[in-house]
This record gives sequence, C-alpha cells and structure tokens, in this order.
Amino acid sequence: MRLIRLGAEPSAIGADVRAALTACGAGTEVLGGVALIGVQPPDCPVPLDAIVVLPKGVMVIVGVDLPDPAVKLEAPLGGQWKIDGWPLVSQDGSPNPATEAVAAATAVAQRIQAMRAEPLPVSTVVAVGPFVSQVVQPTVDLNRGVRVLHPKPSTVLSAARELATSSVPCTADHAVKLLAILQTTGTPPDARSLLSEGFSDAVSDLASANTMLIPKAQLRAAIGRKRLPSKLAWTYVAAGALVALLLVVWLVVALPGGDGPADATPTPTSAQPTTVVVDGTTFVPKDMKKDKECQAQAFGDVKAWLTANDCGVLLRATYEATVQGRQVTVMVADMDLLDAPSAKSLHAVVVLPGSGGVNGLDGKPLESAAFANSTKGSHVTLAFAVWTGGAGDPSLEPIAKQALRLPATR
Repeated sequence: MRLIRLGAEPSAIGADVRAALTACGAGTEVLGGVALIGVQPPDCPVPLDAIVVLPKGVMVIVGVDLPDPAVKLEAPLGGQWKIDGWPLVSQDGSPNPATEAVAAATAVAQRIQAMRAEPLPVSTVVAVGPFVSQVVQPTVDLNRGVRVLHPKPSTVLSAARELATSSVPCTADHAVKLLAILQTTGTPPDARSLLSEGFSDAVSDLASANTMLIPKAQLRAAIGRKRLPSKLAWTYVAAGALVALLLVVWLVVALPGGDGPADATPTPTSAQPTTVVVDGTTFVPKDMKKDKECQAQAFGDVKAWLTANDCGVLLRATYEATVQGRQVTVMVADMDLLDAPSAKSLHAVVVLPGSGGVNGLDGKPLESAAFANSTKGSHVTLAFAVWTGGAGDPSLEPIAKQALRLPATR
C-alpha cells in the first residue's frame, strides 16, 4: 500500500488509522492500493482521515474519538450508540457519529459518479478510539457496507477484504484518474508505479485473454496460362505501337509550346475574413491553438473531469474587440467530448461556481474574467473576456456571451 499524506488527520484516532495502513507495507504482499491521508474531496461535508483506493473498491475512513476507552461498543447506524451499556451522548445531539461518516462516503461516491470515473463500490469505515475491544453491529448495517472498528492492521485488512469485492479490478490508468478527482492538491502517481500496488494493466489483461489461432489459407491460382500463337502476338504488338504513336501526335498538337505563356487561370480561393461581427461587436482574430491533451490545459474540477474522461481535442482562439473605447481580450475554448452525454456531464461541472476552466494560450487562467458557456452535441464551449492587460469586469459578460458564437479555429 502506498500512502499519500495530503493533510493532517482531523481526529485523534486518525494517527492509529495511518499506522494501521502503514503496517500493510508497500506492494501487494498484504493489501496493495493507495491511501490518501487527511483528504477532503470537493463537496465532501467533512475532512476525512483517509480514502483507501483498492483495486476492487474504495473505503472512506472517518475517525470518531470516543470520550473513554471501551470494552464493548454497540454501534447501530439508525439508533443510539452505547459504550459498555451507557448511552453515548454527542455534542451536536445526534444519536450516533456514524451519520456524518455515511454522508461523507455518499458524497465521495457521488463525486466519483459525477466525474464518470471507474465505478468501484464505495464503502464506509468508522474508526473509533482511543480503544474498543469489541464492536457490535446489526447484520443489516454490515450488509450495507459499513464497518465500525478500532483501527489496527488486522481489522483494517479484514474490512478491506470484506468490502472491496468488485468483480472487475480497476486498471492502473483508471486508478490514476480516480485519485485525481479525489485529491485536491498534488499530482497522483503515474500508472506504471501503480502496477506494483495490485492495479491491473489493461494491455496485459488483453494479452492474457483466450484467443484462437486462425490458420492462414493458402490459395493457388488454378487458371492455366495459355500461350498465344506467334503470328497473333505480333499483330497485338503492332496495334499497340500504332495507338502509342497516335497518342504522342495528339499531345504535340493539343499542348502549347514551352516558349509561350500557358493560358491557365488559377482557381480562385475565398479570402479569409479578418474580422467577425457578432451583434454589432467586431472581433479581430489573433492566435489559435489545438491540443490533444485537454486536461493539461485545464484547472480545477474541469481538469479533474477531463483527467477522468476522454476528450477528443481542445481548440482555443483569442480575439480582440473594442468596447466603450477600450480594448478587450477574448478567448474561446471548444472541447470535443466525443458524444453528447459526455458533453452534458462536463457542462454540469462547468456551470458550478468555482469549478475551474481552461487556461489561456500562455498556460495561465484568465483571472476574474467574465465567463459564459454553452453545449451543443458533443461539444462544450467556454468563453472568457477581460480588459486587455488582464483586468476582469462583470460588465464584460455580454461580450463573453457573444464570444460563444465565435469560431475556435480558422
């Protein structure tokens, strides 16, 4: 197991969670997978002690600090928790701390689904401490994929084996995408390094598939060759020579001589427009760029979505316009997502405030830019407008909306 520490554990028992995961060691000898420590994915209501991404499942671990050590903890999801027979009283009045943990796991599962990452089962682990000798859970809660336990190597390993049960193991490439949408900082490991943590290689999986060798059919022509009589053959040769001579004479007569100019008129080409007018605003095209790696030119949740999903091509074009006597810089970004459902999924991310966007041609976001977006078919189009020099202004929003109608390529 590889540990990636992104922040401090929010609970005191989180240190025991980290120690238990560390004890699993690197590689697949014990468990495998990747653990994100001290992480809080977007839309998750609370920071998490850990998210463990395994080849066959995802475990969301939430730490709960009990007031005292316990010999026996009764921990139903829908009822009152009891420590050695005494009701556990929480500061916020909730009957048990598992409610918050289940909500966090649900938020993680929804983010994975929204970003269209590998559909692995997401389960909840409530790590309790400082110490609990025995935890009693109803069977119905166990069947829901929730485990309440005191974190140590044996209990964490047992929970992982019971909860991570996907029939299709996650590949290393999909694991990279999954980690990218769960962690908000840093860069996930590369796919090659994740192979040693139990994630499968799609290429080797394909190579190991059962195949049937189809023998190559060797067909030989069964048509015998028949020699022509010598007199008939000479007749054909003479006819061919006559045809060739007539062709040469025709070319000499039809083609003009080399000394005189050829009477040829070049095919007219349509002149490329130097400006584009939209609703009375004149846009002058400046630069254009085409990228195959869409995610490399994005940031925020948009980058996370593009990392987890396919994008055919990203086209970006810049324009200049004059508004109220001042120069405005406009950028249009068009992403081809290959199909309409993918475009709608990305558009749902784009419209959320603070969800990120696409960098300018210089590789940096347009700070405080007026922003507009649209989707059509498999395409998602973003438009940004700022005063030339970099200053943003909400009054430029109509210009950004007009820019959605500008071509991203010339």
